[in-house]
Amino acid sequence: STSHLEHSETQHSRIVFAFLDSKMHRHYQPTAPASNRYLQQKWDQDKYQKHRTKVETAAAVVDTKGSWTPAHIQVKLKKLQLQEDRLAIIARDNQILSFKLVDIMRSNGTVENWNNYVSKSLNAEKRHRQSVQITQENQAIFHRITQCKSQYKSGRLNEEWERVKRVQNDIARYPRGTKAEQKTRKKVHFGGIGVAKNGEAARCGEDGGIQEMLTTG
Repeated sequence: STSHLEHSETQHSRIVFAFLDSKMHRHYQPTAPASNRYLQQKWDQDKYQKHRTKVETAAAVVDTKGSWTPAHIQVKLKKLQLQEDRLAIIARDNQILSFKLVDIMRSNGTVENWNNYVSKSLNAEKRHRQSVQITQENQAIFHRITQCKSQYKSGRLNEEWERVKRVQNDIARYPRGTKAEQKTRKKVHFGGIGVAKNGEAARCGEDGGIQEMLTTG
């Protein structure tokens, strides 16, 4: 049977290992001369195992361990609390959304977009008073601006401007004004003395240019 074969193979392997162990001391080369290689091998192995045990259990002379970390830094309770709060908020929002979805499914697809509530404000009266005050101040400023009289005399300014225009026309070499105005000021020359179409007299200067003689009286 299979169990019998396995048992026989185990016994055979044990016999082979025992035979090899009994013959291994013949090939052992001790560091010092020995009369019995077998015992010397056993003693050397025992010493080596004791040495390995001492090395494994030896304590370090220099403390190479890291500094002790406080418990509140290792656990980080505040971070855990914040994470729990965030998860609680997410769970609450999910629950609200689920309730809304359930209501939508039960409402047969109707849309509720009516705002039948009255807006309420604690400082509405104060804001109304401020707006009324600002409006009154703006009206008073506008009234003062419109009722304010100018410090400059418009009649005197107009007279000065007319005088400047007359001087400019007197000293101008060529006619001034628009094209239509220039056509009306065209002159006809008769030997050195010309008469303009608008009734003004003109004469030729020494340089050959035409100078106007104003007939303003």
